[in-house]
Amino acid sequence: MKNNRTILELAKGIQTISKKALIEYKNEFEDIVDSACRDKNRIEHTLDGMLGFCFDPKMLELYRKLCRFYYDIDQNAAMSYVCYYRDMWDPEEKKEWLKAKTNRAKK
Repeated sequence: MKNNRTILELAKGIQTISKKALIEYKNEFEDIVDSACRDKNRIEHTLDGMLGFCFDPKMLELYRKLCRFYYDIDQNAAMSYVCYYRDMWDPEEKKEWLKAKTNRAKK
């Protein structure tokens, strides 16, 4: 029973942190986009922070939007952030499928 309570407490803590992170990163996202910011360090720092919370669909949506915004500034860096997301969050089966598809395309 104690282990179940500990896991439940951890899950609730993660939810709380995730909700706070969404609020903070949404504000940062809006400020970057509204000000048409082109500061690569600021954008990348924001994407780096958001990445750890992309298990949340709302955060993933913001992350994708910021990647699209960044694409107009630095295409290669934006694509790297898409790959970072895939490396971290895609299931192993999808990674294998993408790897096989990429290898076929190279031939």
